[in-house]
Amino acid sequence: ISAQQNINIDILIDALETQIPTPVHKVDKPASMLIARSFDINKPGASIDEIRGGVIGGTLTEGVLHPGDELEIRPGIKVTTEGSTRWIPILTKVSSIFAGATKVEEATPGGLLAVGTYLDPTLTKGDSLTGQMAGAPGTLPETRHQFVMELHLLDRVVGVTREEKINEIKTSEPLMLNIGTATTVGVVTSARKNEAQVALKRPISAAVGSRVAISRRIDSRWRLIGVGVIKS
Repeated sequence: ISAQQNINIDILIDALETQIPTPVHKVDKPASMLIARSFDINKPGASIDEIRGGVIGGTLTEGVLHPGDELEIRPGIKVTTEGSTRWIPILTKVSSIFAGATKVEEATPGGLLAVGTYLDPTLTKGDSLTGQMAGAPGTLPETRHQFVMELHLLDRVVGVTREEKINEIKTSEPLMLNIGTATTVGVVTSARKNEAQVALKRPISAAVGSRVAISRRIDSRWRLIGVGVIKS
């Protein structure tokens, strides 16, 4: 195989498509976006007339997005009143869409996008919305403070030089969980051989069937030990 000589590249592409098929993008579904970045694009000292709304960056997984579309962001913002904490979804509208340096009037799944909004930029600065989901209001997955997942553990720990088998997950064990662009710590509240229930330190918006990368603290670092699938 040689890219320089253009030899057998078609065979390589066929093999990749066989082993890792290109996902079918559902453009007929409501828009759904994984937020990987969020930031404030305003310069210090900008006048009120020059201030622009916060920007979210990420990838559209379903649907189509246009300037002017309404957006809901989940889990949203954390609000504490009288000792009680809850997460409130954020509602806004799309002001602009950029694919790279190109401003577009329509975005479809695949690739990275920067979506301008009318949000107060203090809500988006410093990647404060990273790991959340944005989409058509009323269509996003519920906000989960806990979930049950089906477990698929690896045979050995990834990222260590020695061979180390992976022990079963135990009750009260903390785990690092990655779902989409979200990263959170979950404490195991119930564990069986192929299933575990976890209570999350930080809530997520995720649908049943979502995949979860599971890491365990080993030698003072988080190491990948398996994957899970959210059941409920």
